[in-house]
Amino acid sequence: MHTDDSEVHVKRAVADLSGQDDELLSELVAHLREHRSKLRQQWATRIHDTHLLEAMTLQEMAVETTSVYDNYVEVLETGSVEALQHYARDLSERIIPRGVETHEVVGIVLLLRDVLARSLFEKYQGDLPLLNQVLDAYEPAANRIANTVAVSFVDERERVIRQQQDALRELSTPVLRVRERLLILPIIGVLDSERARQLTEQLLSGIRTHRAKVVVIDITGAPEVDATVANHLVQTVDACRLMGAGVIITGLSPKIAQTLVTLGVDLSKIYTMGDLQGGLEEAERLLGYAVTREAGATSS
Repeated sequence: MHTDDSEVHVKRAVADLSGQDDELLSELVAHLREHRSKLRQQWATRIHDTHLLEAMTLQEMAVETTSVYDNYVEVLETGSVEALQHYARDLSERIIPRGVETHEVVGIVLLLRDVLARSLFEKYQGDLPLLNQVLDAYEPAANRIANTVAVSFVDERERVIRQQQDALRELSTPVLRVRERLLILPIIGVLDSERARQLTEQLLSGIRTHRAKVVVIDITGAPEVDATVANHLVQTVDACRLMGAGVIITGLSPKIAQTLVTLGVDLSKIYTMGDLQGGLEEAERLLGYAVTREAGATSS
């Protein structure tokens, strides 16, 4: 919604200038293009002096500033910010992984606005009424362009962060297929409410995909659980049963076991085994596989 509003305001601001004098608009854009190299260099120098985009090499900065400059002038000429929005998203995808912050992106666009405004002032300072006419139309459009770039960057940054968080959660709670109809879910690290919810979604999806009949949830690596997570664990067991899969929980530490008892969790719904090996053996037995031990093996 923000980017749509920005486009309307940019078009309106440019339309104001175009409506007053189409020739003046063409002259303004032609001036910015004619002095493109000089103005872009001035802009790049100010970016360097203010210590922005330091994660980028000089060559990378030259390429990016040239592209931003051209898109910026195009928006001033046409009133359309679609190309700028698209470029802002592409730029964000390239520089976000480098650690570039939102204030840096906003900063470089505001610096460009200032560099171009100074150039227009130098060109039209001999005719103050005309200068005011140009700046009155240029500044609102330039401000809206800055807003559009900032919003696009923030949206892309949030998307990348969510994508990274989802990837990390998937890595931290993998649903593994041990054999036909048997899944294992090893949980390592703190199990909070959000992660417990995601765990349930992944597990139910895995049960459906692999047509699992037994799931072993190993919480050996989970240091502790609170009341909310404990109840969510019970709900996960119930949901798995509704999907046609039995659940065995292994690796309960004495601390977690005491917590479950203290919290009054309905333990009748939870089938537990002491360790992962015992849980897998019990799961195979439930699936009808014969569990045998090699000669000399000790029982757990």
